[in-house]
Amino acid sequence: MEEFHKVRRLPPYVFEQVNRLKASARSRGADIIDLGMGNPDLPTPKAIVDKLCEVVRDPRTHRYSSSRGIPGLRRAQAAYYARRFSVKLNPDTQVVATLGSKEGFANMAQAITAPGDVILCPNPTYPIHAFGFIMSGGVIRSLQVEPDDGFIPALERGVRHSIPKPLALILNYPSNPTALVASLDFYKDVVAFAKKNDIIILSDLAYSEIYFDGNPPPSVLQVPGAIDVCVEFTSMSKTFSMPGWRMGFAVGNERLISALTRVKSYLDYGAFTPIQVAAAHALNGDGADIAEVRDIYHKRRDVMVDAFGRAGWTIPAPAASMFAWAPIPEPFRHLGSLEFSKLLIEHADVAVAPGVGFGEHGDDHVRIALVENEHRIRQAARNIKRFLSTSAKQPNNVVPLSAHR
Repeated sequence: MEEFHKVRRLPPYVFEQVNRLKASARSRGADIIDLGMGNPDLPTPKAIVDKLCEVVRDPRTHRYSSSRGIPGLRRAQAAYYARRFSVKLNPDTQVVATLGSKEGFANMAQAITAPGDVILCPNPTYPIHAFGFIMSGGVIRSLQVEPDDGFIPALERGVRHSIPKPLALILNYPSNPTALVASLDFYKDVVAFAKKNDIIILSDLAYSEIYFDGNPPPSVLQVPGAIDVCVEFTSMSKTFSMPGWRMGFAVGNERLISALTRVKSYLDYGAFTPIQVAAAHALNGDGADIAEVRDIYHKRRDVMVDAFGRAGWTIPAPAASMFAWAPIPEPFRHLGSLEFSKLLIEHADVAVAPGVGFGEHGDDHVRIALVENEHRIRQAARNIKRFLSTSAKQPNNVVPLSAHR
């Protein structure tokens, strides 16, 4: 039977191949150290859980909620932006709660995309940035470029060679998967370009609070006038270790927020009200929980860079995010990221995310998530050291076991 049209537009899910291999290894009794999925292992802070438990006892909160977020939650997000970025937002017209930033991106794509619309998107990037628009009928023009002096020339080429003119530009800094961070000067240049060319900016700022070596990452909305063309998406998943709670936000331009809100009103009734109340409680806190999470990831990053380096795999230290973007060791680079990821599972009991899953330009890297404790990270490094020392002499003879099945 022929696949449905939208499903047919989606490539095979690369990460599923790794997940199947991981599950098979575990079924054989292997102790897989999973550094693949960016699924935080840290518990949600107790005060947030306590607030949830308190509110859920009130049966009035068990009814349908509001798809755009309860007023107290939208006010809390606006207050967070005022404290953190000195950005003033109207919680009634410029803030909408989403079921995680992923849902927000997907539904924004549904709201603004007409068939054939062109979207400028970094490559590699988090899959929903591209595929939310592909599923909505859009066309992706990839930008293989870092947030540096080459970015604006790449945008100029993208506009010059696109028919029709691009509708929107995706930004994601700190980046998933590359962990690159953008400066406020970079955002100023991009906003000026977008306004000149009538292009919407959609910024994913999910990792704004996980940074290590310097100033906190800025928001694009800090640029004067940016709100004329920008919407920014944030998430509580990593900042407060709340991935399963599915709580995020879109903030910014009123027209775009209104479009997203209207689409969401047809699709959901919002998160469970006690979750929204607990999320507002978290945002209104003193920041101690955020600082504790940041410190844990900082220590894990340092242990990972040191231990993997000693094992023979040099990995650049990420300045932000909960990921390291790791070049595949030279003897194995010809295999590509998917086959190398399979090797690590089968010969080192370590799972990572193949870079090709984030775009074809990521195929010479893998993404390593800091989602295991320091002991487990050191254990992963020991396993990798054994693998590298036994296979480096004849890497061409090392092939994934799955290749024989």
